[in-house]
Amino acid sequence: MGSQIKRSSKSNIVEGYRRRKYTGDYIRFIIYALASNDETIDHLGTLFETKSLTNEEVCNDLHLRLQKLGIKINNF
Repeated sequence: MGSQIKRSSKSNIVEGYRRRKYTGDYIRFIIYALASNDETIDHLGTLFETKSLTNEEVCNDLHLRLQKLGIKINNF
């Protein structure tokens, strides 16, 4: 599960930024980044449900941070 979270949390924004001259590619990578953020939120929930992550305060803090990041990516 840890490796899945690492993969899903890696940002596509940098890849998209490098392709900023190509609007379609740029937008596609921003959408990928948003989807990856959502996937990371889902993995976090799974970790908490399966009791692999037991600290509710840490889980809630990470969830809130990921939600804020998703909003920022969307607004970007």
